[in-house]
Amino acid sequence: MLCSTTSSRARAMRGSRRAFTVPLALALLALGVPDSAAAQKPLRSLRPAIEERIARHQGVVGLAIIDLATGDTLSIRGDEPFPTASVIKVPVLVEVFHQVENGRLRLEDPIVMLEVDKRPGSGLLQHLSAPLQITVRDAAFLMIALSDNTATNLLIDKVGIRAVGVRMDSLGLPRTKLHSKVFDRASSIAPDSSARWGLGVTTPNELARLFAMIHRGEAVSPEASKEMLRMLRGQFYTEGIPRYLPGGTSVAHKTGSINESRHDCGIVSSREPARDYVLCVLTKENRDTSWRIDNEAHVLIADLARLVHEGLTGTAAQ
Repeated sequence: MLCSTTSSRARAMRGSRRAFTVPLALALLALGVPDSAAAQKPLRSLRPAIEERIARHQGVVGLAIIDLATGDTLSIRGDEPFPTASVIKVPVLVEVFHQVENGRLRLEDPIVMLEVDKRPGSGLLQHLSAPLQITVRDAAFLMIALSDNTATNLLIDKVGIRAVGVRMDSLGLPRTKLHSKVFDRASSIAPDSSARWGLGVTTPNELARLFAMIHRGEAVSPEASKEMLRMLRGQFYTEGIPRYLPGGTSVAHKTGSINESRHDCGIVSSREPARDYVLCVLTKENRDTSWRIDNEAHVLIADLARLVHEGLTGTAAQ
């Protein structure tokens, strides 16, 4: 540790270091070596580049970032409501694990899928023969990793639609609501909100906070978080946040897609330098409603993820 009395030589050396800070940073970046000062930039310094990229998108974009080391946050339209599409399956997952924690469910409990339970859209269970028995754990993994709609409804039948909203309220996320089962508007507990938002509604800030709670072991428990993160890291759809990130970067995330909305929200973990942060990008009213991998919103999310990662870590993405 340096003593409180600084010699003139030390002052001169410190001034010299200041003079060479910018050239050294540029040299390090050119060599692919992260500059520690760049890696500690506050999130607000990223806003201009993020806003410039969002301005080129033909749709409405909401974004929330949380630096999990410092608690620093940045949001754009962070408190604006967006249709959840399948990202609402993360709140369902949290409620499943709460009921496991409280002894109302066990991860190894059997669930039987009947022919009437099958739902179209994403997932594998709709293509399998019924009756079929799986476990709560299997259904949870399919719901998250493959966004399986049939598995989601089987779990909602177990935990209850209202219980998901009550759980979000208890976590301080009152604007995050599940309205109904997937492709089952008749089951809606909020018909007017369902008509406007579909399966569910949330905000970028609330969804980001939920992921931060999962990372910290606060959404349910540290043990539950380990299992939930394992499922989130198994995400099959990678056209959003992970698309341009460097190899070795871990992303525990959940996507959501309907015609005019494409979302991706998750926890990004960089190895070198070590940096964990939450990034949530939600979109609505998108002009491009195609289902190609290069849908404009998918590319937007990937571009924003690259901007954020490079800005926070000082390392170049792909």
